Amino acid sequence: MVRFSLVRRRQVSLPTIAGWLLLAGIAVTLSVFAGLCIHPYLAANAPVPGTRLLVVEGWLEPKELDQAIAVFKNGRYKQLVTTGGPIERWPELFPARNYADLAAAYIRKQGLEDAAVTAVPAPASAQDRTFLSAVKLRNWMKQQGPGFDSLDIFSGATHARRSRMVFRMALGPNVAVGIISSRPQQYDEDHWWRTSAGVKSVIGETISLVWTVCCFYPPPQGSHEERWAVPREGSS
Repeated sequence: MVRFSLVRRRQVSLPTIAGWLLLAGIAVTLSVFAGLCIHPYLAANAPVPGTRLLVVEGWLEPKELDQAIAVFKNGRYKQLVTTGGPIERWPELFPARNYADLAAAYIRKQGLEDAAVTAVPAPASAQDRTFLSAVKLRNWMKQQGPGFDSLDIFSGATHARRSRMVFRMALGPNVAVGIISSRPQQYDEDHWWRTSAGVKSVIGETISLVWTVCCFYPPPQGSHEERWAVPREGSS
């Protein structure tokens, strides 16, 4: 006679009290290590030696733009370019229609010569905003002719590493891309977990960086999808 059973007994090994304490200790150690290292990792600082071009992301706050101006003045840079897309929230409160022009106007008011500051705005798009800003910068660099084979990006704290990654995707292997991150204004970068602003910044940018690494693939250069992130109507 054949007997059928829907369950069967198995032996399962569980940690002892000492084992649970060891696992808890490992978890705490990893958490402390992550807390100390994740912000410096995201807020990368690795400028390219000898580059003459500083690219400033235009969505930065005024105090962060002040830091970018100090970097430009204290460095060997000859040209400053601001990037950024349309200002979609409260446009009636801003004198410019996009962040690139807004940041360029602010920087000029702080004493930089007009000839040294150029705004390269990006249009509205379904594409990643940082990527499209990098694409527009690449097109501007081509219009200027040869000579731009390296640059430094000035970005906001935890956004810095992802900015460098995305700009590298858009600019290609022939352009060396460095990065300089701003000092955060709303929280202490050494104790970011103590404020909601720090936690939101670190967790949000960590998720965005993971998504960029795993899920973002730049379309072919010059294609419709590179600008809009969707195929052209009627195309296969």
